[in-house]
Amino acid sequence: MRELQEIRKDVSAIDRQIMDLYEKRMRLTEELVEYRLLAGRKIFDFTPIEAFDFTNAKVVFQGEEGAYSQQALLEFFGAKTEAFHVDAWRDAMEAIRTQQADYAVLPIENSSAGIVSENFDLLVEYDNCIIGEQIIKTNHCLIGVKDAGLSDITDVYSHPQALMQCSRFLEDHGGWEKHSMKNTAGSAKKVKEDARKNKAAIASKITADIYDLKILAEGIENNTSNSTKFIIVTGQKLFRKKAGKISICFELPHKSGSLYRTLSHLIYNNLNMNKIESRPIQGRTWEYRFFIDIEGNLTDGSVQNALNGLKDEAEGLKILGNY
Repeated sequence: MRELQEIRKDVSAIDRQIMDLYEKRMRLTEELVEYRLLAGRKIFDFTPIEAFDFTNAKVVFQGEEGAYSQQALLEFFGAKTEAFHVDAWRDAMEAIRTQQADYAVLPIENSSAGIVSENFDLLVEYDNCIIGEQIIKTNHCLIGVKDAGLSDITDVYSHPQALMQCSRFLEDHGGWEKHSMKNTAGSAKKVKEDARKNKAAIASKITADIYDLKILAEGIENNTSNSTKFIIVTGQKLFRKKAGKISICFELPHKSGSLYRTLSHLIYNNLNMNKIESRPIQGRTWEYRFFIDIEGNLTDGSVQNALNGLKDEAEGLKILGNY
């Protein structure tokens, strides 16, 4: 029987050979990427550009005037941007598809309540591309009509995520009836239109100003550093040459170690994965799609190498954007 030291030595030698092969593949991939860039060819169907020109851009957001999505839009594009709002996130994606808008702003994750699962699914369904992100600090307020007080409130309206983010405050007022709305600004609009002292909304301070409502309580979120991340999507597969984050999704076969083997391509190429989420696949019971964020740029040889490896291992690999 062979000595344990000999076996370990052989394993180490094989590991070195594997790393040598990966390094060689990476060098060849870098040469291929450089050739494609010089030739003006696309990389994984994406075209690299120096910068985006948002002049005359038309941007869509979901919700009413004063919604957090609108605040993210103004932070990213500027106050002079032509914008309009729609009722649902799907409507925003449709506006891109039908070229009614150039860009859409969608919430993707909250630091307290987690991911906005519907928008992950929409990224798979639509062939739109993420080109940027904007983080907004979400300070929630309880707002009502001018002559209302906390003791008058019996019903509270807001988006389900906002209700979740303010759960402790709502639990302290256990007698209140909670009502889900499509968005926070829409709930404020309803309170204004109903004009009832017993009704209040959870929304932003700006929304209270827009609808001339009274702030009954401020900073009611569970987490004082509560923030929401928004993504900026467009119908064109473009990315900045200096972009540093890549979002992808894929499915895996039901085989032992399939996720481990897939992620090993990131390890061997020294890429940092800073997020992984799973979502059930529609119509396929107990099967899941994985969403991953990695650091890097599509022009990097290591990224090209890893994505090619992922493509061989996974099913339905889709690059959601480089931004």
